[in-house]
Amino acid sequence: MMRAENLPRATTPFLGFARLLRRHAFAVAPEQVSGFMQAVTLLGPRSMADIREAALATLAPTPDRRDEFEAHFQSYFYGNTSAMVEGEADEETRIKDDSGANDEQIAAEQQEEGGELSSAMEQLSAREFRRDNDRLTAFRRKLASALPARRSFRTVRTHSRGKLDLRRSLREIVSADGDVPAPFLRRRRTVPRKMLLLIDVSGSMKLHTSDYLRLAHAAVQGADRAEVFTFGTRLTRITGALRIRDCNQALARAAAQVDDWDGGTRMGPTLLAFLSVPRFSAFARGAAVVILSDALERGDHAELQTAMRRLSARAYRLSLATPLAGDPRFRPATAALSAILPVLDDLVDGSSVKNLTDFILSLARPAPTAEAIWKRVS
Repeated sequence: MMRAENLPRATTPFLGFARLLRRHAFAVAPEQVSGFMQAVTLLGPRSMADIREAALATLAPTPDRRDEFEAHFQSYFYGNTSAMVEGEADEETRIKDDSGANDEQIAAEQQEEGGELSSAMEQLSAREFRRDNDRLTAFRRKLASALPARRSFRTVRTHSRGKLDLRRSLREIVSADGDVPAPFLRRRRTVPRKMLLLIDVSGSMKLHTSDYLRLAHAAVQGADRAEVFTFGTRLTRITGALRIRDCNQALARAAAQVDDWDGGTRMGPTLLAFLSVPRFSAFARGAAVVILSDALERGDHAELQTAMRRLSARAYRLSLATPLAGDPRFRPATAALSAILPVLDDLVDGSSVKNLTDFILSLARPAPTAEAIWKRVS
């Protein structure tokens, strides 16, 4: 999203409306915001109806969210809060991107003792991570070479098992007066796939959040194309914070950015919000996606099922690591887990850092699907 300080003051309301839509998980690209402002300029505007038509034409809400778009327009430009969708204030999923985050570190102690129950109620709080030694050095060192690989469209020179580099071969033929002892070959490069970590920071995951964030920091430091998001009742991108080399400083920065530590969880809506932003959903395309969560979705799990199916279609490999699987008696018998099991490539034990690092370092190796494994266990 473009910065307001670089634009004329008259553009502030229109930029603010676009940001409002982004916060409510509308897919609004920067180019659409620019088009919206240009359309308003072309129309005059002579009335609020012109602004509304410009917004509809350029910001392009999907048909199923047209009523919600209209409600936001009425609320923002007219102050008509009665037009808001019923229940939206409690159920909205806010998205926070760390690309423009403040550099000031915020240290705050978490006094809440809960975390054993799963709920859908939002609770905003901060978190300070204790200063422990980094136990993930070996994982960080091995990660880049252990991730699944793909063939790039870029090529490199090779001496065998490649395709003829016709351009270079002809150039050498000309320079050597027709005498070339051997043809020149090229092959497509092999590069590691992207890695995407989605970390549940709700109250039911409180005992594991610190270890998961340290694992995420090691992943970002070890892999060039790793992305990390947290979710609870909100969605927050913390990749930028975790790029700080010092682990304790990185986690302090992440603690300042995430607002919904140890609160409720709305896993389905937050994952759908992630997929609704084109720039974010692109992170999942062809990536090894690992979700660190107990997947204790409250109420209807239809949104979770939809989100997981869409994630699976984009990802190279979709894995769910749940601390509940550390119990030998665990079975994916809840309605939510049963619904998403067919689209999961892996459902593994996420109760310890050792189990998680061993699993992530094995992602390049083929394995039976989660459904096949857990049917045998059952």
